[in-house]
Parts: sequence; structure tokens; C-alpha cells
Amino acid sequence: MRLVLFDLDGTLIDSEAGIVGSMRHAFAAMGVEAPARDVLRTWIGPPLRATFPGVVGDDPARVEQAVAHYRDRFDAIGWSEHTIYPGMAEVVENIAARGDRLAIVTTKLRVQAERIVAHLPFGDRFTRIYGPEPGSRASEKVAMVAQALADFGAAPEHAVMIGDRRYDIEGAKANRVRAVGVEWGFGSREELLDAGADVIAGSPEGLTGVLAQGESRVP
Repeated sequence: MRLVLFDLDGTLIDSEAGIVGSMRHAFAAMGVEAPARDVLRTWIGPPLRATFPGVVGDDPARVEQAVAHYRDRFDAIGWSEHTIYPGMAEVVENIAARGDRLAIVTTKLRVQAERIVAHLPFGDRFTRIYGPEPGSRASEKVAMVAQALADFGAAPEHAVMIGDRRYDIEGAKANRVRAVGVEWGFGSREELLDAGADVIAGSPEGLTGVLAQGESRVP
């Protein structure tokens, strides 16, 4: 029995509309111009406090104000502005049918992630959701993956972390967990390989094969 850890944004769901829309709302409220869409897409995954200073400045108070504006819109409507990537429901159901345990590890606030997952048709397949707490400035995936291993009593060699950004891969590698990158999200294949992904799936069908066969090659 394995522990299968999933990232949320860019892996299970395409959440660009809600996240980018909330970023633009935050910047408009702060009276600054939002970066172009292709730039904002690269900001899906990293913590807001790591990316927002590039637009609103390094003043911690302004950064916190921008984060608050973001969360106002996201909590109101942004959380629901997403779609499930085609084929991912089948992937999750197949994993659950094999008896593996599932959890989510995300940089999204845990309360936000729980709300989203509760509305997914396969949300009840996930035993736990790991994410930062409200008011926390920490969103380190290395620590969250480590906590998941401890909570489930899982050995690293019996776990896998699946995600679309380098943060997912780095969180896995730091804990000696198999790191599986996916190409349909917001990161690039190059980013995933540079971070040390053990394998990259180009489609949900490919991910199913990787997980079922334990392949170590890049398909």
C-alpha cells in the first residue's frame, strides 16, 4: 500500500481563472498594473508572498494588503472558478481502487483547499489535505510532505508525490520520495527535469501507467 500525494492547482484542477482573476483584482485594488497573463500563469504554485513583491514592492505591509485583497475575491468566487483536467477523475479512482492512500499537498491555504476538494466528485478519496494555515507565512512543501509521511506512517520508498511545479519535485526529493511531474499544468517539462523529477507524465493516461507499473523512465 502506497501513499500517493497530489498537488492541487495544475495537477488535479485547472484553476487559472480563479487564481489569475484574484491576482488581477488584488493589483487593481492596490492601484498597480498587473503583469501579463503568461507571467501570472507562472505565479500559480509559488506562495503569493514570494511573487507579489515584484509588483507591489517589498514593503511587508503592502504585500500583506495585496494578499488580503486576493483572498477576498478568491474566497468569494475564485475558489469555484476551476475545471477538473480530463482524465484525472479516472486516475484518482484507479489509485483508490488499488487500495493506495491519497492526500493533497498544496501551497493553497488548507481551508481553501478543503472547500475545493469537498466539491470535487472524487474529493472523498483524499484522506488528508496539507496546506498552510490562515495567518501563516509558511508554505514549504518539503515540510508538508514530511508531515504527510509521519501522519500516515509511510516509508519514503512507499510514497510518491505528483505535481506540475518544481516545488512539488523539490518537496519529494528532500524527503526521498519518488517525484512524478505532470506536463499539463503551469510548469514546464524543463522546470520539472531541472528540479530532479524521477519521471514525467505527459497525460493522465500516462500518469496511470507510471503509477500502475512503477516505471522509472520518462515516457
